[in-house]
Amino acid sequence: MGSGRVCSVVASVVLLWLGVAAAQGDSPWKTLSGNAPAIIAKGGFSGLFPDSSEFAYQFAMIASSPDTILYCDVRLTKDGLGVCLPDIKMDNCTNIPDFYPKGKKSYLVNGVSTTGWFSVDYNGTELSQVSLKQSIFSRTPRFDPSFFPLLAVEDVASKFKPPGMWLNIQHDGFYSQFNMSMRKYILSVSRRVIVDYISSPEASFLTSISGRVSNNTKLVFRFLDEATLEPSTKETYASMLKNLTFIKTFASGILVPKKYIWPVSPDNYLQPYTSIVDDAHKAGLEIYAADFANDFTLSYNHSYDPLTESLSFIDNGAFSVDGILTDFPVTPSEAIGCFANLNKSNTDHGKPLIISHNGASGDYPGCTDLAYQKAVDDGADVIDCPVQVTKDGIPVCMGSINLMDSTTVAKSPFASQAAVMKDIESVLGVFTFNLTWDDIVKNLKPKISTPLSTFSLDRNPRYRNAGNFMRLSDFLDFSKDKDLSGIMISIEHAAFLAEELGFDMVDAVIKALDDSGYNKQTAQKVMIQSTNSSVLVKFKQETKYDLVYMINEDVSDAAPSSLAGIKKFADAVSVETSSVYPENRHFTSHQTDLVESLQTAGLSVYAYNLMNEFVSQPYDFFSDATAQIITYVQGAGVDGLITDFPATARRYKSNTCMNMGNKTPSFMAPPRPGDLLQLISKPAQPPALAPMPLLMDSDVSEPPLPPARLNNATTAPAPSSAPRMQTRIPFLVTLAMLSGWVAV
Repeated sequence: MGSGRVCSVVASVVLLWLGVAAAQGDSPWKTLSGNAPAIIAKGGFSGLFPDSSEFAYQFAMIASSPDTILYCDVRLTKDGLGVCLPDIKMDNCTNIPDFYPKGKKSYLVNGVSTTGWFSVDYNGTELSQVSLKQSIFSRTPRFDPSFFPLLAVEDVASKFKPPGMWLNIQHDGFYSQFNMSMRKYILSVSRRVIVDYISSPEASFLTSISGRVSNNTKLVFRFLDEATLEPSTKETYASMLKNLTFIKTFASGILVPKKYIWPVSPDNYLQPYTSIVDDAHKAGLEIYAADFANDFTLSYNHSYDPLTESLSFIDNGAFSVDGILTDFPVTPSEAIGCFANLNKSNTDHGKPLIISHNGASGDYPGCTDLAYQKAVDDGADVIDCPVQVTKDGIPVCMGSINLMDSTTVAKSPFASQAAVMKDIESVLGVFTFNLTWDDIVKNLKPKISTPLSTFSLDRNPRYRNAGNFMRLSDFLDFSKDKDLSGIMISIEHAAFLAEELGFDMVDAVIKALDDSGYNKQTAQKVMIQSTNSSVLVKFKQETKYDLVYMINEDVSDAAPSSLAGIKKFADAVSVETSSVYPENRHFTSHQTDLVESLQTAGLSVYAYNLMNEFVSQPYDFFSDATAQIITYVQGAGVDGLITDFPATARRYKSNTCMNMGNKTPSFMAPPRPGDLLQLISKPAQPPALAPMPLLMDSDVSEPPLPPARLNNATTAPAPSSAPRMQTRIPFLVTLAMLSGWVAV
């Protein structure tokens, strides 16, 4: 009998696995059922609005996939009402201390004494005046002054009529000390409301309701941190993970932290994925991944792109989770609806044009061989070289004329040369023209840009000083045989270089292009970009390259006279993102007329500079770089994007929802500027923005470039206030190092 029983179990497992394989056979999805993964909105769209609030649930239904499941953390009130609250401590997520200042209590929660305000101390009537608030302090509190009453489970079901309801029971054992039964509540509410999923980290709770709720209700065992003890078995969750066949006796699925699937190293890089998805599917269990939030720190491998992270769990060629639990349901909606199973060989160079900013400078130090190769690999249409000049007159690609910005010069012997050059910028610097090419390549290393380091959002620290510097000639040789529609060379400070150093940057660039053969080929167009009209005028006189005028200030529109002036010397204009969608306290306020005016005048428009880091984007874009791209391309209609992360823009151009017209899903439609701002209650709205100026002809027109003064060598000019500055340089450099200003 013993051997027969073993054979029976083995046969059952084999049959089950054969069934899974059959379900996945003809499906693009490697889920247990072969269906698309589920999208579960944790407390609604809780990445933006207070978790479990009416706004959060309603917005999740509007902005996400139509089959999005609404998730509710159920807590019991004193009179047995089940309400949706993200935390057992109400003071973290509501304003209850304002109404019951003496209501703080201490109770045991899973054996740990916990102090706060608890729903079990109040009945439904007493809680009717309490309002939900944002419980994560890094998120905007602007919506908190609106009144968000606590919602009962029945309220969520009746008000929003979601296609699926997920109830999470986090602390069943907690209620027994008050002679309350979460089990009785769940059995009761499931007779009044269609409940599709019930999850809990307590095995005894799921066992107690197994077979007593609808057969259509899926029971899901929730795993907590691996070292935490499961309350009923007293085993760690890590130990229980090794016995999935036991979990299968009372559950049809498991919900795990995403790190169970893709572990992350101590320095925040992905480690090899585990076998947990495969193990769960072999055991006949669906597996759902939790802890997705676009505004939390992502692994550096994902380049601050939450869509990349979502895709890594559902479209990686090896496995797919059966669902994603997220604070931002719009992102997995994009992933599943439009970005999974893409043709990654698509190299269409049409609109929008993807223009790199210092190469793929979000992943590697800008203007290095690594950054340029990554930009090409990631599908940039155009790669760029912001050209500077060295002391020995060699044009080089460098993101800034100030070596402090993009190299390790501050930790080199050349730091003693630091000075202020007021004609360039008002901060201390060692400039490219202070050092020879040999000085740079033999003594300095590149330094990755960290424009948002004040938010502790560093970029790819393992490679912060990787790569090799490139001369303009190196850049041109590199670009020639690549699948690119063109190159862009940016020129700044040309008048200063001519007057003070005797160096003609325009002539030097033209010569480099001639020497590399770019003047005799048509496979790649050459674009010259500058904020100085005088530079572009000279190029127009001497070449036939495409000319791009960069507006480096916020403007709301361009006066007709300025448009006429630009048309005389430029084919396109680069504009700051904030000139298209002005921001008011991190909310878009409106769309300006600038793009339309420029395009009506026959000028292409490129928006700069797009970054993936969520703090660089207004709240309207949901901390999702793809939503930002959608807004600028589909909403504003720009012709190109200048970005630190070309891969994100390339993937957008490959999505399967590009040409759906009126059938475009809501999560791929651009948000309307100003809408979120209007949802803020009047007392909490920020003051109106001051009007932005028009771009006038006087802002555009410039005198011709001065001729380069005769000079046998590129000699650096004296720094501003040289005698006074020299005595303070060592002190300033030391102070800068201590403050982290020159952190490497």
